[in-house]
Parts: sequence; structure tokens; C-alpha cells
Amino acid sequence: MTVVWINGAFGAGKTTTARELIELIPNSTLFDPEVIGAALTHLLPPKHLAEVGDYQDLPIWRRLVIDTAAAMLAELDGTLVVPMTLLRQDYRDEIFGGLAARRITVRHVLLAPGETILRERIAHREVPPDLPDGEMRIRQWSYDHIEPYRAALANWLTADAHPIDTSALTPYETAARIAEAVGSGTVPACDIVQTPEPTAETLAAGVLLFDERDRVLLVDPTYKAGWEFPGGVVEPGEAPARAGMREVAEETGIRLDDVPRLLVVDWEPPAPPGYGGLRLLFDGGRLDSADAGRLLLPGPELRDWRFATEEEAADLLPPVRYERLRWALRARERGAAMYLEAGIPIG
Repeated sequence: MTVVWINGAFGAGKTTTARELIELIPNSTLFDPEVIGAALTHLLPPKHLAEVGDYQDLPIWRRLVIDTAAAMLAELDGTLVVPMTLLRQDYRDEIFGGLAARRITVRHVLLAPGETILRERIAHREVPPDLPDGEMRIRQWSYDHIEPYRAALANWLTADAHPIDTSALTPYETAARIAEAVGSGTVPACDIVQTPEPTAETLAAGVLLFDERDRVLLVDPTYKAGWEFPGGVVEPGEAPARAGMREVAEETGIRLDDVPRLLVVDWEPPAPPGYGGLRLLFDGGRLDSADAGRLLLPGPELRDWRFATEEEAADLLPPVRYERLRWALRARERGAAMYLEAGIPIG
């Protein structure tokens, strides 16, 4: 099962190209995530929708895109062609990672016309006649997103996707280029971690590593939102502390000589679609400058890493993870492990 994701600025011609592409790739189907956004106007309260400027900022939109794509491929098999602008790398990671967790291969293509051509296409793009003030709003929306597109292009987008300069191409010619590139393997499968979603409570082990200034190491995983500690799910039959050591080695390249000391046991309650479970944090000790210098550069699992003070971590970690860290630091100071429930000490 394969997804061909056609990315590009608003107005780059993604949907028109996608319609041409499904005629060129055998057993392919068009899935436009715009229909998910339209459906949410009927499913969510207007007040809730008004709090976000873009459907993509709604977690439910991103999850429904993943679930709908997976359901369509389970029903139809073959290839799904998805025309949708993705300018935030964390949203790209969440959606592509969710598809990878369902063993769906994603091939990422970027339509990249010159900016002058792009502005001309926006000025002349067709707008549904029954949309109130549609022409003005849609064109302005497209113009407003040129700068975020330019920033993504300079930062991560061209390194992640297979670019096609469509400045002098018709939609059919663009589709033919994509079909040839996908068919020949020129567009590689996205290198992203396949992390199957849990089907029951999980046991996870994280390890706190400190630099010489007692700042804690945080990592930004590609396969889920928000910063985290090195660590992961404990495999069946695996000791939790050993699982933490294994994950540290896999994610950072640092191999711990000693079994880390337990700091915190935190029970995370189920919050659909998650199942919750036990979250353990261990003290991996202090890394000297040589150890810190051996940290691996971010790979398929990590978007970034950094050492952070407790105050800085408060701005990076989701609230429950920050509370877990906060109490783990207190336990480290006191030399005694603590038991938490949803980040709150008990007993």
C-alpha cells in the first residue's frame, strides 16, 4: 500500500495534477484531505473552530487524515494520491509517521514552480462560484502562505521531498513526471520510524541524562508530537531499566555502563485514543563533554535534541511530561524514588 503525497504551496496546482496522476498510475485513487476540513465544520462547535486559523492545527484533522487514508487503502488497496500542502515539519512527521505505523509507504513529491509563476497561478485560479467572498478569501489565503512555504523550503522541505519544477509544465506534464519518478524509484520511500499504535496499556522507560551544567537532555521525536526524554516502550520480557539503556543507545549513540537508578513511576491514565500505562524515569547520570560530543545527529527517529534547564523544559515539554520531569528532579535531589499518578505525587 502506497501514498503519493503531492506537496507544494497553495495555488501550486496540486489537485489538478493529482487528477491527472490517477489516470497514469494503475490502481490509484484520489484522496483530497480538504473534505476532512469541510466535514469538521459540521462536526465541531463553531467556537472551537474559531480558535484555530487552520484546520491542520486541529489534532482531530490530522488523525482523521491518517485514519481515512488507511481505511481507503484497506478498502481499495493500490496507491492513494493525496494533494495537500504540509508546511510544518511536525505535522508532516505526525501524519507520515501515522501512515508508516500502519505499514503504508509514503512517497513525498513537491511541486515547486518559481514564485513569480506561483503568484500568477494564484491570481488566475478558479474559485467555486457559490462560496461567499470565496475569490478574495482563497486568493488572499494563498498569498499569505507564500512566506511560510518559502521558510519551509529553506529549512526542511526540499531535503524531505522530491522536488519538481513545474514553472513550464502543464498539469498533465507534471503528472507524467511524477508517475515516471515514482515508477522508477526516483522518489524514495520516506525514511520515518514505523511505530505501531498501542492496542493496550504500555510500559515505557525514559532515561534522564545531564550535561556538566546539570541540564537535562531532551529529544524531539519524529513519530509523535512534543519534546520527550530518550526512551521508549519496554518490549515483552525486557527489564524496564535495560529497555531505557537500549533506547538511549539507539537514539543517541550513548551506551551506559551502569544500570540507571529509578527516579519516578508515573501512572498515565487512558486518554482516547491512547491507552495510558506506566511511565518510568531513570537517572542515567552526567555526561562529560566527550560523551556529549558523541551524541548522534538527528536521524529517522529524532528531529532534534538539546540540553535544557528545568525552566526551559517547561516551555518545551507537554504539561504531563514536564510534571514527570519536575518530580524526577526532586527525587534525584532527595535520593528516593517517587510514585505519581498523572504527574501528581501520591503518598
